[in-house]
Amino acid sequence: MMRALWSAASGMKAEQTNMDVVAHNIANVNTYGGKKVRAEFQDLVYQTLREAGARSGADSQYPSGLQVGLGTRVAATNRIFTQGALQTTDNPTDIGIQGEGYFRITMPDGTTAYTRDGTFKLDSDRRMVTTDGYPLADGITIDANAPSDSIVIAGDGRVSCRPAGSQQQQEVGQITLSRFVNPAGLTAIGKNLFVVSDASGEAIDTNPGEDGSGTLTQGTLEMSNVQIVEEMVNMIVAQRAYESNSKAVTTSDSMLEIANGLKR
Repeated sequence: MMRALWSAASGMKAEQTNMDVVAHNIANVNTYGGKKVRAEFQDLVYQTLREAGARSGADSQYPSGLQVGLGTRVAATNRIFTQGALQTTDNPTDIGIQGEGYFRITMPDGTTAYTRDGTFKLDSDRRMVTTDGYPLADGITIDANAPSDSIVIAGDGRVSCRPAGSQQQQEVGQITLSRFVNPAGLTAIGKNLFVVSDASGEAIDTNPGEDGSGTLTQGTLEMSNVQIVEEMVNMIVAQRAYESNSKAVTTSDSMLEIANGLKR
């Protein structure tokens, strides 16, 4: 059986996965804090028919080897953590991160997750929580008598509000950020949340603006870093690569048909 059939089939399978990644990126073009994903490919094992440097005579050798590759595979999906554009919302509980860092979120099981999504809201206890009701791990609670428009979140993470009847702002907490040695090693669990893994390393908790952490901008949200034009180009490339691999399959089939028709 021709190797080209299996090599081309592996290429078609890889491009299917590539298309899945591109579709995921396009679907998350409006996800706050969303980060694009890139499919990375590797060539498969080679069948070595002749080693490079093998003897071709008593005093000579082959300058190059003879190897036939057996296709490709998707080796990894790498998340690109570049900065997304900040969009002004004027909502006092929306927070954008300018620079590195992740908000720390307390999950229902008590563990900590991390996010770049700053769409925080106030729950019935006046705690700052995510859209799914998960609170900030910093335990920020706004005074029950303080109007929402009195909330002030400084660039260094200090949160203050002005209780009704008071002329003075009162500090109610400090938002901290977490950094990672290898952000690409974080494990995505959905809902714009990530958890640590052995590859990411442990979280480095700091105040915003310190030790390489970014600063906070109140009333803004970080948009997705997905560029729709780039994804459309990637879609075209994936489609054409899939089509080219399918042509290799049909061409190999035609060659086998010719071989089968030699004896009539």
